[in-house]
Amino acid sequence: ALWALRSRLRHRLVEHVRHTTDRQFDPHALTIGFARRFASYKRGNLLFDDLDRLSELLERGNVQVVFAGKAHPRDTHGQEILSEVVRHTESRRFRDRIVLLPDYDIALGALLTSGCDVWLNNPRRPHEASGTSGQKVCLNGGLNLSVLDGWWPEGFDGTNGFAIGDGSQLPDEAAQDRVDAESLYTVLEQQVLADWLDRDPAGIPRAWIQRIRRSVATCLPLFSSHRMVRDYTLEMYAPRCR
Repeated sequence: ALWALRSRLRHRLVEHVRHTTDRQFDPHALTIGFARRFASYKRGNLLFDDLDRLSELLERGNVQVVFAGKAHPRDTHGQEILSEVVRHTESRRFRDRIVLLPDYDIALGALLTSGCDVWLNNPRRPHEASGTSGQKVCLNGGLNLSVLDGWWPEGFDGTNGFAIGDGSQLPDEAAQDRVDAESLYTVLEQQVLADWLDRDPAGIPRAWIQRIRRSVATCLPLFSSHRMVRDYTLEMYAPRCR
């Protein structure tokens, strides 16, 4: 039932991609999403660090990537990163595998956080304040693939998603970008694709499903308004009413 639900949500996203663009995305392919502000520290172009390696990974694993987002008009570097992503998505090499969806808004964000199998988040540490889109992904049965920043150091336990890097920081940003890009490719190749492609006779990725179950079970109790209101009540409001 869980795998059938994930398949329906992915199919709905793929239908939107086909309807709004000229890309014929595959409703059965592993679908990675990256949707957020194109601020420079969020490194929306990190996935394109090694084009040959990326191309091989997409083809070998039948992987497709959906980008969406906007850069602030005054954020020159963010605009440059967005332009780079557009350039790659329009290239002959990647146009059948990577797309940038237009008109990013709340409705499209909801479609992406529910329809993507993997939610990519690769900010430059320690600039990520939280990363609430990743928390929404958990509730829809998607898995996070993220740098250990924002909410993910608390949320990740080794079994409920995937981590980029080990949380260490280098003083040189360019060196850090290279290290994180290498880790991103390695995790995609050795962990993400390994679990996704390992299917039982019925075609269901059992290890993947187990990660989804762990993600829902571990993240929902910690990252929800229910927990927040309970904490405020027990730790702040109630003690002052005694």
